Amino acid sequence: MWKTPEKGDGEQNTTGLFPLFPTQANSVSAISSAPQWLRNASFTTDLSVIDAAPSTAPSLPDVEASEEEEEGDAYRNNTEANQPRVYDLIEEEEGSESDDDDKAKKKKKKKRKRDSDEYYTKPAKDYYLDTRPDPDNLAYGSIYRMNVPRYKLDNSQRGFESGSTKLYLRNRRGSMLEAEIDVNSLDGKAKSDNRYWYAKNAAMERNKNFRRIRLSASSREAVDSCFDHFIPLEEGEAVQESEEEDVESKESVVGTSWEDEVLNKTREFNRQTRERPHDEKAWLAFADFQDKVSSMQSQKGVRLQTLEKKISILEKAFELNPDSEELLLALLKAYRSRDSADVLISRWEKALMQNSSSYKLWREFLRVVQGEFSRFKVSEVRKMYSYAIQALFSACSKRHRQMDATSEPVDSALIQQELVLVDMLVSLCRFEWQAGYRELATALFQAEMEYSIFSPSLLLSEQSKLRLFEHFWSSNGARVGEEGAFGWSLWLEKEEEQRQKMLKEESSDDNDVGGWTGWTEQLSDRKEDSSIASANTGEGDVNREGLDEEMEDENGMPEDDTEAMLKLLGIDVDAAASDEIKDTSTWVKWFEEEVSRDQNQWMPTRKAGELSSVDEMGEREDEEQLSSLVLYEDINGYLFSLRSNEARLSLVYQFVDFFGANISPWTSSNSLWWIEKINSLETLSDSMLENLRNVHECLSKSDSANGFSLGSLLGSNSDISMRTEMMKFLRNAILLCLNVFPRNYILEEAVLVAEELFVTNMKTCEVATTPCQALAKRLLKSDRQDLLLCGVYAQREAASGNMKHARRIFDMALTSICGLPKELQDNSPLLYLWYAESEVANSSGSSLETESSSRAMHILCYLGSGLAYVPYSSQPSSMQILRARQGFREKLKKIQSLWSHGVTDDQSAALVCSAAVFEELTNDLSGAVEILEHMFSSVLPGRRSQSHQLEILFNYYVRMLQRHQDDLTLSKLWNPISEGMQLYPLSPELYQALIDICNHRMTSHRLRMMFDDYSRKTPSVVVWLFALSYELSRGGSLHRIRGLFERALAQDTLNSSVILWRCYIAYEIDIAHNPSAARRIYFRAINACPWSKKLWLDGFGKLSTVLTAKEMSDLQEVMRDKELNIRTDIYEILLLQG
Repeated sequence: MWKTPEKGDGEQNTTGLFPLFPTQANSVSAISSAPQWLRNASFTTDLSVIDAAPSTAPSLPDVEASEEEEEGDAYRNNTEANQPRVYDLIEEEEGSESDDDDKAKKKKKKKRKRDSDEYYTKPAKDYYLDTRPDPDNLAYGSIYRMNVPRYKLDNSQRGFESGSTKLYLRNRRGSMLEAEIDVNSLDGKAKSDNRYWYAKNAAMERNKNFRRIRLSASSREAVDSCFDHFIPLEEGEAVQESEEEDVESKESVVGTSWEDEVLNKTREFNRQTRERPHDEKAWLAFADFQDKVSSMQSQKGVRLQTLEKKISILEKAFELNPDSEELLLALLKAYRSRDSADVLISRWEKALMQNSSSYKLWREFLRVVQGEFSRFKVSEVRKMYSYAIQALFSACSKRHRQMDATSEPVDSALIQQELVLVDMLVSLCRFEWQAGYRELATALFQAEMEYSIFSPSLLLSEQSKLRLFEHFWSSNGARVGEEGAFGWSLWLEKEEEQRQKMLKEESSDDNDVGGWTGWTEQLSDRKEDSSIASANTGEGDVNREGLDEEMEDENGMPEDDTEAMLKLLGIDVDAAASDEIKDTSTWVKWFEEEVSRDQNQWMPTRKAGELSSVDEMGEREDEEQLSSLVLYEDINGYLFSLRSNEARLSLVYQFVDFFGANISPWTSSNSLWWIEKINSLETLSDSMLENLRNVHECLSKSDSANGFSLGSLLGSNSDISMRTEMMKFLRNAILLCLNVFPRNYILEEAVLVAEELFVTNMKTCEVATTPCQALAKRLLKSDRQDLLLCGVYAQREAASGNMKHARRIFDMALTSICGLPKELQDNSPLLYLWYAESEVANSSGSSLETESSSRAMHILCYLGSGLAYVPYSSQPSSMQILRARQGFREKLKKIQSLWSHGVTDDQSAALVCSAAVFEELTNDLSGAVEILEHMFSSVLPGRRSQSHQLEILFNYYVRMLQRHQDDLTLSKLWNPISEGMQLYPLSPELYQALIDICNHRMTSHRLRMMFDDYSRKTPSVVVWLFALSYELSRGGSLHRIRGLFERALAQDTLNSSVILWRCYIAYEIDIAHNPSAARRIYFRAINACPWSKKLWLDGFGKLSTVLTAKEMSDLQEVMRDKELNIRTDIYEILLLQG
């Protein structure tokens, strides 16, 4: 903003430091003696010229004058080409002048000043109306102190032979548009907003017919010639524009209204779709533009018309491209905004019948069914999951029949189909777990792992295999994860051996004794029982009335006794029917008991001689045991066979991750599994919780504000007892899986971590040895050539602080490499890297002279040179370092050729990482960065985004930069982070690094803008969790945090995120202390996520102060109606209280 000076400086010079308008002759002559390159009017050492610049700037036009008068002035002065018109600044008026005489005097006075060259203004607080305003100025009422306002020069009259520049004056104390603007003629939506601007100014700005000037690079020719006096920062070749482009640039300078833009865009989209009817992106962009048009409409009817237009566009697009999944998904989403639930479901079913093998369609359909509160029932969603799994498995079977059944390797398309089939099963298990049916979720995992991984090697049809599996499931054999389990295949062999042994014993008994006649006796006894039963039946037919009376008498006494007992306990049965519970504390106790049972009852109940159906059990089993029994009929519709090792490993990995064990990354963060897991989170996983905790610690060190950790809002995931039992269950299951997938270091690390957690939780006192030591030694005794198991075990020892013992294990493994087979020696880069990383982490100081750093250099020297490893004795010599650097260079060339063809594996990524660490230790950081960037450049971005090895390597690259961030500039730190965000937008490690690096180097406003930008480009739960964690840790304002929650939940893909809803409710209760707002949010949450039992129970635990007992009772009834698994009856709590 400009202010006029209070006093002039005598003779005025029109040259400023950076002139906005053409300089006059007298100002140019003042610097004519300067060199040629400094003869521009912008370069001068005369301070008076600089000080006089504001006073000589052209004044602003009179916005109260009509447009006709301004246009008339423009045409009268068209002979003065490239010369700005001069106006006076209008003095700030005191009071209101509405008389016609005063207005006429003001106009005459302004006309006299307009004709004169000299003007005088009083020092006044003037404000200018920007025709292309900064949205932040509109939102906050002022310019942000750290930002430069986006004012641009408007030379819109050049095409009409006028060199005037229009600037508009805005006075906050009074509107100056009263005479020219008819507010009543504008849109109702435009008139409604009166928060930051005056009503008439805001109405004019929001009017759809208001023309705005949009300058682009192509319209540079239309800018006034005063820019010729500047020395351009970037010189480029002049491009000759055609006559048509010149006309378009002139039109763009004049300005276009919103309606003109809609017409132009529609015309352009029609041309594109007509010329390229099979371009899906053009059709989708045309449909998305209708959403933008609809957002500008104030009337509901007009918005519905725009929606109908969008649907017609997508229908036409899908008619021309019937095989496009993206167009079909967009069309079905558009139908959701218009059609009722029944009509929408019927449309989905019709689409799925024609595209039954599409995982995307099934996934989106199940999300729609789960989120439809009025139709939601657990049994219905479970049935839809069954249809989806059967349809996807049929597609896999069809694909398998088309190719040779014995072909190796398995077709890549078949592998992908099996992987999404596994993802669908895991989604079902997650749904059952969240709905309260935890025993069923566990049983589904057990059944599928037995059926696909431990199946007997028999050539059986699918139906025969199912019948054989039914025999195993209905028996008392131990399943995966249970004590004594050894797999379906081995169980079947032992069962066959026992059967053969029994047959031999029976045959020997028959030869000695002469046979057994017990069958005949038993048959005769059964006949006698049946005859007695028939006799009793006949007798009952004769004396039915008398028997009924006796039954009523016998049954009446216990009822009276029960009622009397309830009255003695203080429970009024009659009152319970009308108004069961009037005290909310009873519901709170019910909530605590329900949560406790949920945590303890997650394993299916096993009984000896388990029966095959519920009806045969009769009254011997109570209701609680019946609910935890999982029969064959409950799981047979979800079983399928897997033929590829990739799909089987994916099933095992997801099983381990599902039950909460720490497992190394095995897939990219861009995979379907990771996206589905993040979107369906109910609680924070251990890895995510660790990242958020690091963010909180980083911010709490730098800020004095008392912030909160996002992880503390939801509390712990489970109690110690549940955690202990789960770790024991996982340890047994992984040990069994290692028989099928031997020497898998990811599973070996997971089983050791599970053993640590199990032993630590079992023992209350500290132990001297590592908790997993006994298990690791037992595994090493069974396979002494497993190098990676040695490395994993040594890593656990180093993490526990036993560095000496870890070094002995690493040295033993590395010295024994030479005598191992070639395929085992190929794993040595992983072992070397783990050893070096352990030493670097153990280094107490940052200096390279420490013992740990020299040990790490010693280790990596042998990896680079390829010599046989010798344990550390002294610091490596310069010759050893030179030989290792040369060896690394040759190995990296070979890896680069492999990576360029898309072949990446764990060993090559470990070797690249080792070379970078070696350069960091021996040379400097720049050498390590050069190696990593050079290797990344050899892989295409599409392949990089899908490779989990390269993502792990990139995360290591970022951590390396974080270690040296004090010695690097912001640009060197920011460029890798920005590139990583584009490749891996869902990586929690990158967001943690972003906050860590930018917290000290950027303002909070800039970092918030980054989060807003990422949330628009790639909306995900990860982005919002870190944005919320940043605000909570800094002690951000309530309105900002609420705005983040609302914007996140307003997105269509995140409206069904349970974790965001739960965090929002906990924030309002624990931090904002606004229970009424939490109550409103709670009802919105259960409407959006009706399947989450944990979300329903939050109302009983967190909102007990605002919900009445009647509302809690109604909530429980709705939970039963939605078929969520409720384990505790409220009468049990009443009995306990009595």
